[in-house]
Amino acid sequence: MKSRTSPAPKGKSPSQEIDAIIKGIDDWRGEKLSLLRALIRKADPGLVEEVKWKKPSKPEGVSVWSHDGIICIGEALKNAVRLTFPNGAQLKDPRKLFNARLDSKSVRAIDIQENESINDVALKNLVREAASLNRTRANSV
Repeated sequence: MKSRTSPAPKGKSPSQEIDAIIKGIDDWRGEKLSLLRALIRKADPGLVEEVKWKKPSKPEGVSVWSHDGIICIGEALKNAVRLTFPNGAQLKDPRKLFNARLDSKSVRAIDIQENESINDVALKNLVREAASLNRTRANSV
């Protein structure tokens, strides 16, 4: 079950919109978000790229990766790049990637600073687990 998205402006696909979002971040955060996007896409070839939550204060919207529901959301913050997992509290995180939103009963996030690297294998495992959780929920409805 694919999530619905609003049509992309001027015929751009959601992937092209995410390309534009990344290109519009002209410092290390754009490079880091691009790297994270590549890892997320490698983790689950069946995922769907979307752009959501367009509003006057953020007309380009927010990068979202879904597979039977949202897996994670990618954003450039002032001093970090954040990957937010809406159902992160239900995911196993043995490598302790989650370092933000830890007080939430459902959401978990990973904030990556400028000179930080991320464990590629652990991130891919989180993405796969989130997709598996979404599939389980979709099949139980």
